[in-house]
Amino acid sequence: MPPRARSAWTRTLGQLLLVLAIAAVVGVLVRHPWPVITVAALGIVAWHYWKLHGVLRRLTDRTRLQPPQGNGVWNELDRLLHRSQAEMRTRKRRLVEMLRAYRAAAMALPDAVVVLDRNSQRVQWCNPAAATLLGLHYPRDLGAPLSERLQPLSLARWLAAGRNAEPLMDTPSPVDPDLRLSLRLIPYSDELWLLVARDVSKLMRLEQMRRDFVANVSHELRTPLTVVHGYLDLLDPADQPEWAPMLAEMQRQSQRMTQLVEDLLTLSRLEAQEGVAEEHVGMAPMLNTLKREAEALSQGRHRVVVEDATLAEGAPLDLWGSTKELHSAFSNLVSNAVRYTPAGGTLRVRFAREDHGGVVLAVTDSGYGIPAAHLPRITERFYRVSTSRSRESGGTGLGLAIVKHVLNLHQARLSIDSEVGRGSTFACHFLAERTLPRDGLDDAPAPAEAESSP
Repeated sequence: MPPRARSAWTRTLGQLLLVLAIAAVVGVLVRHPWPVITVAALGIVAWHYWKLHGVLRRLTDRTRLQPPQGNGVWNELDRLLHRSQAEMRTRKRRLVEMLRAYRAAAMALPDAVVVLDRNSQRVQWCNPAAATLLGLHYPRDLGAPLSERLQPLSLARWLAAGRNAEPLMDTPSPVDPDLRLSLRLIPYSDELWLLVARDVSKLMRLEQMRRDFVANVSHELRTPLTVVHGYLDLLDPADQPEWAPMLAEMQRQSQRMTQLVEDLLTLSRLEAQEGVAEEHVGMAPMLNTLKREAEALSQGRHRVVVEDATLAEGAPLDLWGSTKELHSAFSNLVSNAVRYTPAGGTLRVRFAREDHGGVVLAVTDSGYGIPAAHLPRITERFYRVSTSRSRESGGTGLGLAIVKHVLNLHQARLSIDSEVGRGSTFACHFLAERTLPRDGLDDAPAPAEAESSP
């Protein structure tokens, strides 16, 4: 107890004892001590009830009266209550000022900000930019279901994903279809979500210009490269033996340039696609093809293992998608594994089920490995972990970018697990919706496990 409160408590007790002592003396003088003491005690109780009534009145009325002067326990209680109320009002004022500042900042944002109720997905608040980008007006749309207000956008399934909802990077605005939006859902409490919509129309136009430029330049490079190839094929190193090393290097570099142009055209085509041809992708012939390609590229320098774990389990599966695009992605992973694995190493291709009902095709090598700092950017176009090693192996730096785009078109994802000096695993994860039972098992050429050793 603070010294001041202790002193007030002691002083009040002293006053009560003094009153009772005076009442006892008066009672002795009038020869009726107990009745007088009883009346005095009742008066003290009445006085305390009156003081308590005053405290309750001040609390319920929320008045800002100055506490009465005095040094008793009730005066100390009034002083403490007055100080607590003042501090509470100060904290409340600061909190209101902060909320107003945050709200003013949210209203000044060029991005649309919408606060949603988690359970009902109804609008709780939105800033002025939401009217321009999403057609939401506050307070007119307060309490309205978001999915109904953002027609014709189909967001019900996306909103149902909650914390797992991936950002929608290119969505037409319900106000203007020519306006392209990026939507992001941010759960920031147990009951409220934040929907942030950003205008990315200019960025999308620039991206389209970049894709068109790359596609046009790559297409135009085909003709001169074809001419160069033709003249190089006409030159016979036997006529000029001293030219043989130069001609071989020229052919190698022209072939590398041709491969780069083809990869750029493939990437441009994938970026322009919104979907893929849906067909039955037979994984047995696919795995056999990958095995042959790995052996041809390895030329006996590596141990190649191909395993179909779904066949070993007795319930083999195939994929639903584009055979051409998936082969391009898988082949890129296999060729990278062969290129970046030293001679005598092991390359394993494994097709297996996953716990959630989907499947995974994993390509594992015992190569150099990738430092952890490079993994977040490894799928960027032209990004190289080691420039010198990539040039020696003949890579274009576009293979993993192609893989990523192919998997995105199949609603799949790429995971990378690597350790320097021990190798890497590139895994393509497909949802259960992309799998189907394999037909014609008797004719399937792929065994459960096929192996070739150097």
